[in-house]
Amino acid sequence: MAFVKDMLRMWAHSWKRFISIAMITLLGVAVLTGIYAGCRDAFRSTDRFFDAQGLHDVQVLSTAGLSNGDIAALRKVNGVAKVQAERSQEVTFDLDGRKSATMQEIGTNGIDQPYLQEGRMPKKAGEIAVTRKFIRDSGKRIGSRLTVTPESASSDTSDTNDTNGADGTNETNGTDEAPSFPTKLTIVGVVLDPQNLSNPDGYSAMTSFRSTATTDYTFFAPSDGVTGTLYTSATLLVKGTAAESTFDESYENTVKQVTDRIDGTVKTDRQKARRQELLDAGNKKIVDARAEADKKFADAQSQIDANRQQFNQQVDQIVSMQAGAAAAGAATNGANAGAAAAAGATTPQLDETTRETMRETIIAASPELTQAKQQLDQAQSQLNEQKASIEQTLKTKENELKTSIPQVRWYVQDRQSLGGFSALKSDLDSIQSLGNAFPIVFLLVAVMMSLTAMARMVEEDRSLIGTYVGLGYGRLAVASRYLLFALLACLIGGGLGLIAGFLGIPAFLLVVLQGMYVMPGLRLEYDWLYGSLGIALFVVGVLAATIYACVQEMRQTPAALLRPKAPRAGSRILLERIRPVWNRMGFLGKVTARNIFRFKSRLIMTVGGVAGCTALIVCGLAINDTVADLGIKQYRDIYQYDLMVVSDDSDASAMRTKVASDGRVTSSLDVRIESGDLTVAGSGDGDSGKTGSSGSESIQLVAVPEKHLSDLGEMVTLQPVSSGILGTSGVGKTGSLKLDDDGVIVAQSAASALGVKAGSKVRLTNGDGVQATAKVSAVNRNLIGSDVYVSETYYAKLFDSKDAKNTKNSKSSEDSEALTWNAMLAKLSGSDTSQTDYAESLEEDNSVMKAVSCAHMADSFKFDLMGAVVALIVALAGGLALVVLFTLANTNVSERVREMATLKVLGFFDREVHHYVNREMMILTVMGVILGLPLGRLVGGMLTMALNMPSLYFEVEVKPLSYVIAAVATMAFALLVQLFVNPVLDRIDPISSLKSVE
Repeated sequence: MAFVKDMLRMWAHSWKRFISIAMITLLGVAVLTGIYAGCRDAFRSTDRFFDAQGLHDVQVLSTAGLSNGDIAALRKVNGVAKVQAERSQEVTFDLDGRKSATMQEIGTNGIDQPYLQEGRMPKKAGEIAVTRKFIRDSGKRIGSRLTVTPESASSDTSDTNDTNGADGTNETNGTDEAPSFPTKLTIVGVVLDPQNLSNPDGYSAMTSFRSTATTDYTFFAPSDGVTGTLYTSATLLVKGTAAESTFDESYENTVKQVTDRIDGTVKTDRQKARRQELLDAGNKKIVDARAEADKKFADAQSQIDANRQQFNQQVDQIVSMQAGAAAAGAATNGANAGAAAAAGATTPQLDETTRETMRETIIAASPELTQAKQQLDQAQSQLNEQKASIEQTLKTKENELKTSIPQVRWYVQDRQSLGGFSALKSDLDSIQSLGNAFPIVFLLVAVMMSLTAMARMVEEDRSLIGTYVGLGYGRLAVASRYLLFALLACLIGGGLGLIAGFLGIPAFLLVVLQGMYVMPGLRLEYDWLYGSLGIALFVVGVLAATIYACVQEMRQTPAALLRPKAPRAGSRILLERIRPVWNRMGFLGKVTARNIFRFKSRLIMTVGGVAGCTALIVCGLAINDTVADLGIKQYRDIYQYDLMVVSDDSDASAMRTKVASDGRVTSSLDVRIESGDLTVAGSGDGDSGKTGSSGSESIQLVAVPEKHLSDLGEMVTLQPVSSGILGTSGVGKTGSLKLDDDGVIVAQSAASALGVKAGSKVRLTNGDGVQATAKVSAVNRNLIGSDVYVSETYYAKLFDSKDAKNTKNSKSSEDSEALTWNAMLAKLSGSDTSQTDYAESLEEDNSVMKAVSCAHMADSFKFDLMGAVVALIVALAGGLALVVLFTLANTNVSERVREMATLKVLGFFDREVHHYVNREMMILTVMGVILGLPLGRLVGGMLTMALNMPSLYFEVEVKPLSYVIAAVATMAFALLVQLFVNPVLDRIDPISSLKSVE
């Protein structure tokens, strides 16, 4: 019992050490669990929401629309739980200018169901539900009316006939009609689109650089009132995915098995079947057109023949009359009157030559008959010409039919292709990667500080330990006094750390996340396994340090332990050998120098602890500086152009005319821009139409005209780069990179994510879904977006070559002779504000699909989520620095009580004693800061490069101000600790402290 009381008394006496260990453990466990828990809570809530709303696992799109045969074939794929055929239509309306929206039919099979936030779901024709973004932008409310206009562009498949599907099912013969929605609409509800969780009321606009939306808004309408038998897409749910987290690798593998099956057979068969349907429909059109033309020609010919017969009868009648009259005159002049009477009674018989001669004479003599004959001949000639022309046209159509109908292509996509989903996942993954790295530094610092504190604690009880061992107590029993002390401190600190880690930090992170995304049903959850392992990790580390300290003392005999520990032998330090410096130092300066370097363990612990804390602060500030400069570096330094304008292929000429007529452009470069994918060659099966798979990156493929390859360097800064652990390294000279016909130039953001470098082979997918293997000639410095530059000649070689995969899906030779330059990179005159306004005005033009101002992008680019996490990390690192400095200062004072008492006896005033002790701590702190600043740059570079996010590359940068902030903050903590240490020094009693310890 006395042993236990003495142990408790010892614990109470060492309450400062107890608080230090507890606080270090609290901070470490909070960092270890907090960021993880916040991301996990967000992952789980969104996964539950996706399951509740039936967010599709796979989406199938087709360039020719989907028919009932396609839907039936998808239902037969092994592993598919549900298939929902969807219809949509793009419409426009007037809302402070021309705006576009997608009319989306609400599915009846429970897939992609919008989440009702206000009002009710639409049920009748003409009723719609809109998103909160539309309500905010338009100022409309529930009950408001809206009139929309369908897009004029129509699908080339809107009037094709269905025939038997590839699966053998007979489909109704008829005309496939494109979807059509009511145009007079009434808003009855406000909903959240499960495919896009961006918060319009927060600061989600900062992720606009990753937006993949093709229209401004989405309107949800019921099936009532929707017409059309052609489906825009098909959405699928995969069996077993509801029980898995959509963010786990197991989910991706399950979905990939189904997409591989679709890509394997169904896709190819249905592409061929659908194209054959289009060919059959085209042939049927030609046959019907020929039959209709033949009928019209036959009717026209019958009319001409009837008119000619009537004309011939009239002429023959005149011929007969003239012949009879001539015969009667001849008989009258004869001698026989009877013969005359007989001749006048009958019509003379004329031979064919005579009759034809008389016909021509009669027609020539009569203007009316001549005109009638000319009209008949002209009508016959025109009819013959029309017949020949129509027949030639139909034969030409027959010959052109196969080349005019393009190959049908399917695009099989998973959730990664959804811009809102991939943005949320990448944001959370990046934050979680930081949460996995920082606790390591906290753990190392915790072990170092625990070793320092517990070693001093054991050393103070040296004689007591010898007494207990001499009385027969086992070494384990004696060591348990310190092990239980450290264990209790870890458990209390860890318990408080779990509260902060599973409640405080997640609440903070989720507030920031909810400013970016809408996550219904969000709640904080506790993970017993992770929380227990988090505490156990720090318990093991601290107990290991405590055991080491105990073993170091208890391996001596009780007699040795009962004697005071011999003072550390004096020795010369290196500074003493530098005579010019040493001789000019004062007495206290020499004592301070000897004290610093004589106690090497204290030197290492102090410098190491302070360096670690300073490095954490620098690391956090480095991430903040890196993210803050991304927009400026990309849109001011890398992109030299001021404006990018993109149009449809059919509007390309009108777009260029419009921009040229405005007179704002000082120089420009016409290019072709397509959305595609880049995959490391050999990393996948390479099937076209498959996106979001592992080892792929969405890119912007930029084709440059052959005659203007040298002009690309005037619009985009071309710099070859290589990457190192400190961020971007080996940046080549500006302008040293040239685009040629031997390969493509890949953006650094995509190359870093896929591990691509100059000379690598990659598989490119162009805007038509055609794939080809390309050589990477260079990697260009690029931070935002994933641009891939290719010359016109190399583009044609890649996607029109017989050796390229899926050549059967490539464009016809006529279409591929020349590319359509559907985009323009331009430099503008005027201020940044005027350039931004001009880009906005261009988007209102019908010929412009998208206009982007680099000035606007540079000013508006933000990444507030990363900023909030950095602020959290810096705050925790500052707290750790404060605890570390307090622990080290307290240990330093406890080790030197007799020394301080001696100074007081020698006549030192309290302020002089403060200066004597604090000067050593400040020098050690400065040394730690000097070591921690470059260490923080190194760690920041490694951590920042680990943040692989879609279309982003973090080029590490630490501003001088950040180094100053980190150094000043650490020194400020050191000064703050002095305020706690100085009263301890004042309370040292020289008489009791100088009593013999023997």
